[in-house]
Amino acid sequence: MEEELKCPVCGSLFREPIILPCSHNVCLPCARTIAVQTPDTEQHLPPMLQPRGPMPGAAAAGSGLGTGPAVGSVPAFDYECAAGGSGDHADKLSLHSETDSGYGSYTPSLKSPNGVRVLPLVPAPPGSSAAAAAAAAPRGAATSSSLTCPQCHRSASLDQRGLRGFQRNRLLEAIVQRYQQGRAATSAKCQLCDRSPPEPAAVLCEQCEVLYCAACQLKCHPSRGPFAKHHLVPPPSLQGAPSGDGGSSNSGASKAVAAVGVGAGGARKFPTCTDHELENYSMYCVSCRSPVCYQCLEDGKHSKHEVKALGAMWKQHKAQLSQALNGVSDKAKEAKEFLVQLKNILQQIQENGLEYEACLVAQCDALVDALTRQKAKLLTKVTKEREHKLKVVWDQINHCTLKLRQSTGLMEYCLEVIKENDPSGFLQISDALIKRVQVSQEQWVKGALEPKVSAEFDLTLDSEPLLQSIHQLDFIQMKCRVPPVPLLQLEKCCTRNNSVTLAWRMPPFSHNPVEGYILELDDGDGGQFREVYVGKETLCTIDGLHFNSTYNARVKAFNSSGVGPYSKTVVLQTSDVAWFTFDPSSAHRDIVLSNDNQTATCSSYDDRVVLGTAAFSKGVHYWELHVDRYDNHPDPAFGIARINVVKDMMLGKDDKAWAMYVDNNRSWFMHCNSHTNRTEGGVSKGATVGVLLDLNKHNLTFYINGQQQGPTAFENVEGVFMPALSLNRNVQVTLHTGLEVPQSVKQPKLPSN
Repeated sequence: MEEELKCPVCGSLFREPIILPCSHNVCLPCARTIAVQTPDTEQHLPPMLQPRGPMPGAAAAGSGLGTGPAVGSVPAFDYECAAGGSGDHADKLSLHSETDSGYGSYTPSLKSPNGVRVLPLVPAPPGSSAAAAAAAAPRGAATSSSLTCPQCHRSASLDQRGLRGFQRNRLLEAIVQRYQQGRAATSAKCQLCDRSPPEPAAVLCEQCEVLYCAACQLKCHPSRGPFAKHHLVPPPSLQGAPSGDGGSSNSGASKAVAAVGVGAGGARKFPTCTDHELENYSMYCVSCRSPVCYQCLEDGKHSKHEVKALGAMWKQHKAQLSQALNGVSDKAKEAKEFLVQLKNILQQIQENGLEYEACLVAQCDALVDALTRQKAKLLTKVTKEREHKLKVVWDQINHCTLKLRQSTGLMEYCLEVIKENDPSGFLQISDALIKRVQVSQEQWVKGALEPKVSAEFDLTLDSEPLLQSIHQLDFIQMKCRVPPVPLLQLEKCCTRNNSVTLAWRMPPFSHNPVEGYILELDDGDGGQFREVYVGKETLCTIDGLHFNSTYNARVKAFNSSGVGPYSKTVVLQTSDVAWFTFDPSSAHRDIVLSNDNQTATCSSYDDRVVLGTAAFSKGVHYWELHVDRYDNHPDPAFGIARINVVKDMMLGKDDKAWAMYVDNNRSWFMHCNSHTNRTEGGVSKGATVGVLLDLNKHNLTFYINGQQQGPTAFENVEGVFMPALSLNRNVQVTLHTGLEVPQSVKQPKLPSN
């Protein structure tokens, strides 16, 4: 977690951290050193010294730069320019400034202990053209102040408040304080003493992270040479001292605890708004992603923004961070198990390597003297193979360990953040933390926790050749064999309505190449298997099966050597009844669907057709349609249709549909525009129309309000059918599916003559 608590500029623990607009943090003293203030006179500078991007103006007074270095007329270089100070471009830049602009005191960029390049701020020398231009500038001339994030290099403009315009990260200050107190609680002994017991530590090097006593510091860490830039501070046990240098270094953290802790009277002090010091934070601005007070809303700055209750957003962001942490925790657990697996592979590689060496030596000793000269070469190849495997595994272990350490540190830091009870402080950093945790979870991509090499040595020694072939004796690769048996992943196999999904994978440490897979399925009646899929994917969904049927499935792999054996057979049961909705992809464009595609109406006065998402070819199926709205006595039609039915006219007018159309008094059956069996009794608002499709008997029957409407409507219907409906804008219908087939049916109405 310590890496999360260090400033990216100075490399030390955060002191008075502020939150930049990009959500990164930086110490307030460090912010003063990297802030850049550019006067309007810089427009007269040579083009190479002009800033790359425009910066909004800000008044020089009250810039909040405090006691930082003078920044009077230093040009606002971006970090790319500053980081390249040692190249040809920097040399040209320095030469140009010395000869043309008077910036003879230009200093190359420096590098912080964390590797971030920082442009030092130096004032223009007296008498230079820049100083003269600044002196000649009118009093009160506008200046442009900015600060570039040392991590993402995004520039942020400072307003008239300067650095005071950035919010203090009180939550981070409190965590740093707790971390320092916890580190101080540990034994502060010299870590290099050869005495027993070691001498008490006198200083701590923040870069080396080593505690030294006075004698060891003079001997092992002199203040010269490469150690001259190291920052020595009192050990943790002395950093909270009330006086002396050690006490001053911890003043920022102490103030942070005072800011978010308890007051002198024991009551908790709630943080106040940075713009209105007398107001406490009470709301959270979703647009600006920052806590605001009531006065902020009154002033109009956030009046049109979306705001929510501070406590509710606090709980919501805590829940999001906790959920993301659970994912990272699971991946960290898998990584630990993976490291154990890799270490076992190391041991197996060692054992198998020794075994192969022993076999090789036995074979070579059994051959004639000519084999002796070749033996050394073969041993070398085995050793190289082992070293290669060991190197690959060690590299993978180091890489995984680094990722695990980073994830663990981030988790510990996030857990400390979650412990805090300061909603506003938490919400200041929660968005950035949630994104970081999600990115950390995404780094464990598929295949990251799988070993790159196996512990087996795919080497075979051919000892049969004659004596004249000894000099060509060499290892031969194991011959390519057919793939092994695929493993069905039962936890991913499932059924939905009349479709099944199957998933499989190859067994671990399988080195035989696989070019593709063959999935076979029977006919649902215990008949012969047939191929339903051939390809490289390991997941396949088969649609259009029979309802209430049992299917057997199996899979095998193949490569250039042949086809491997079948997997175990998995038994899949399709649904007893159909669950489906209206299909928006195949419906006429005038059809309007709602209620999760279960309610249909139309935007046209003409009849338009919509189909269901299920297709039936076998079994008995029943569904109902409830009439939600019925105006001006229209003629909706209910029934079944082929997938290619005409959709811009009433259902049943072509040869692709079988339907019953009904008004408020009577109904007719229609197919190929032929009207038959007029039956008294119609529909109104609240009526229910039932459709019974019996593909075992190959007939179609209709019901209105639970009573059969007329005789059996159609017979000898065979093939694949989809539920269908046609209506206009005067009707609204809701579909109900997954219904059991009616067992008892009322006597049908007699058709009128």
